[in-house]
Amino acid sequence: MIYGYKAKEMSRLLDISPSYLSEIENNKKKPTLDLLEKYSKIFQIKVSSIIAMSENYNEDLKNNLNINKVMVRLMNYLAALHGDDDD
Repeated sequence: MIYGYKAKEMSRLLDISPSYLSEIENNKKKPTLDLLEKYSKIFQIKVSSIIAMSENYNEDLKNNLNINKVMVRLMNYLAALHGDDDD
């Protein structure tokens, strides 16, 4: 469900296929400006707000990926130290 709408209903409101909506949701395709405008009318939100939210989400995702990489390196380092203690 997307804000109370089932995917099939949302795709009908946006005048796109359910598979295209799925591709957008899974970051396989990017929405067109026309599609963003339709979305903004349905949810009564400015297109600029949608774009800003997307930019914030992408920045948060990038930061989380960087944190995850650091955590993995730290865990590998600690595991190597622990392995040296066993010798």
